[in-house]
Amino acid sequence: MSPYLTSATQRAASGVSSARLPWAGLLALAMAGFICILTETLPAGLLPQIGGGLGVSEAAAGQLVTSYAIGSLLAAIPLTTATRGWRRRPLLLLCIIGFLVFNSVTALSSIYMLTLVARFLAGVSAGVLWGMTAGYARRMVPDILKGKAMAVAMVGTPLALALGVPAGTFLGVLIGWRSVFAIMSLLAALLIAWVLWKMPDFSGQAADKRLPLRQVIILPGVRPVLIVVLAWVLSHNILYTYIAPYLAQAGLARRVDLMLLNFGVTSVAGIWIIGLLIDRMQRLLVLISLAGFALASLLLGTSSQPVVIYLAVSVWGLTFGGAATLLQTAIADAAGENADTAQSMLVTVWNLAIGGGGIIGAILLETLGVRSFPWALFLLLLLALLVVWRAQEYGFPYTSSREGMRNL
Repeated sequence: MSPYLTSATQRAASGVSSARLPWAGLLALAMAGFICILTETLPAGLLPQIGGGLGVSEAAAGQLVTSYAIGSLLAAIPLTTATRGWRRRPLLLLCIIGFLVFNSVTALSSIYMLTLVARFLAGVSAGVLWGMTAGYARRMVPDILKGKAMAVAMVGTPLALALGVPAGTFLGVLIGWRSVFAIMSLLAALLIAWVLWKMPDFSGQAADKRLPLRQVIILPGVRPVLIVVLAWVLSHNILYTYIAPYLAQAGLARRVDLMLLNFGVTSVAGIWIIGLLIDRMQRLLVLISLAGFALASLLLGTSSQPVVIYLAVSVWGLTFGGAATLLQTAIADAAGENADTAQSMLVTVWNLAIGGGGIIGAILLETLGVRSFPWALFLLLLLALLVVWRAQEYGFPYTSSREGMRNL
């Protein structure tokens, strides 16, 4: 039997039924994702405070975000590959313990280099966590609920961006940035207890089922999904990273916080919609999401009216909120028993796209100006749409392997 299928005995033992989702376990994964994203992004809103506390410039404090991203990027593929045979719950606990320890070091350290190392190691924990989350969530449910399970497990990401980061920034200014990282450690400690109490455990992948990395990447459907990940996330991050200068040229410099809140709220709505429909119409949802984002980029490129920009950002958030769920589900379906290894590739490409968005956005900003952003987005999204359209058999198939029904 495949290690990614749950036997009747295991389902009974973990309280999973074919009629409903195992909320306790899935929400534990969502909370792990929430802690992961908040740990990554929190310094961005507190650079003056962190720089002052560590005696460094704001630019140097900004490298705490970079260090975390590098840790995730470097760790995702090798460590996920190396731990494929480990039992799932102990590995999850090890990742959460990493957040507990390294956020505690960040909260207590007054030495910049030590803090930088702690952030790097927290990123390593994140790389392993993201590599295993999708497979873990899918193993807790029968086939017909795998998409919904993924949507629940991924909900921590938009919630962290929409609510966690603004709240963390507010608290950091109010009670100090070290206290916020201490709160993050407390959340990790509570999550460890939750996982020990409620989380089902699963065996790792059997040795004879593990394909080498080079064979996983040539599985039908894996490469089309990775290309779409790169184009979609790159387009998102070009705009998201430089949203402030874009809004400034439209006369909305004082509305950046409101615009980001708008994006966050609509992102949460987007992942909720995806969760409801993904098990029935995954391919169609990917096409609609990419087309909607492309439409939003056209609106941003052709109008500077505030009402149009608010509308475009709402569409952007609505269509990007479920991107992680759609793409992780697609690559897990394509990779089958080697889903965790494929997920680690997705994490790596995702982080490359985040970094690439910052670099390409900076080049565009300095050469063509901020008005070029929407058109760069539009071209990338057209590429993604073309890849999805052509990947009709593998990657983004017409026919769902779970239900055998036509999606488009």
